[in-house]
Amino acid sequence: MLSALASQPWPDVLTGALARCTFPGADEPAPCAVSGGPDSIALLALAVAAGCRAHAVHVDHGLRPSSAAEAEVVCEAARALGATFETVTVAVRPGPDLEARARRARYEALPRGALVGHTADDQAETLLLNLMRGSGLDGLAAMRPGPAGLRGVRRPILALRRSETAAIAAALGLRTVRDESNQDMRFRRNRVRAELLPMLADVSGRDPVPVLARTAQLLAQDAEMLAGLATGVDPTDVRALRAAPRPVAQRALRAWLRQGQGVEQHPPSAAETERVWQVVNGAAKACELAGGRRVSRSKGRLRLSVPAPV
Repeated sequence: MLSALASQPWPDVLTGALARCTFPGADEPAPCAVSGGPDSIALLALAVAAGCRAHAVHVDHGLRPSSAAEAEVVCEAARALGATFETVTVAVRPGPDLEARARRARYEALPRGALVGHTADDQAETLLLNLMRGSGLDGLAAMRPGPAGLRGVRRPILALRRSETAAIAAALGLRTVRDESNQDMRFRRNRVRAELLPMLADVSGRDPVPVLARTAQLLAQDAEMLAGLATGVDPTDVRALRAAPRPVAQRALRAWLRQGQGVEQHPPSAAETERVWQVVNGAAKACELAGGRRVSRSKGRLRLSVPAPV
């Protein structure tokens, strides 16, 4: 049975945005990762408007005293929209790489095929972050609508702007949470958002987000074409890698190297890929990669060693 809010005509700002989204079909399950911020609240509302069986999942890391209040905001929104709700608690200890570890824990706690509220602004930031990491085509293609990764995560509002998600939440009268960690300049993404993107806007004289998001989309198409060609190359066979055109071999190798990187499967950096090519070419017998992984060579075959989960 629809709630009072969901049974009313949807505001124009929501219906206009929905046409640019990629939600599952009507009456299909739509588990939505909802933190309480405007992006995720709008994600939930759009899933309901699309006719999906929307289910809000709030992941509590226990890192902020306000987490209980945030869960209440999500529960309130779910109730108003006629969606179901649950909260999942995960343990993330303080220490190095806190942001990355919290993100991994959140993805692992979500149901398979969960919908997340990444927007075009997130896409632009991801492209720039991967560019600074020295990533190749896969990294610059940034995020895909999905399903993607080991958990089949989907990003149905990737074409929307943050200003639109905030407007949707406001038009529906839904409360949202302000994440104070977004102001912490120790995190590189926050600096990209607060410093780099405004500088690019000043230099170019235009909003860089649509340009960067469109660039990622075009590069994703190229990446998909290379991925198809690379399926015919065995990335563990040194001879096959050497015989294939370098872009195709590179693509096969990079896809293989994403194993054992957890639910997000970040593409390897250019430096990591180059180290592996040294092993392929016989200049080195083995090399170390991020996350404690190791690539070694024996009898013309490559082997990827992944540390056991703790």
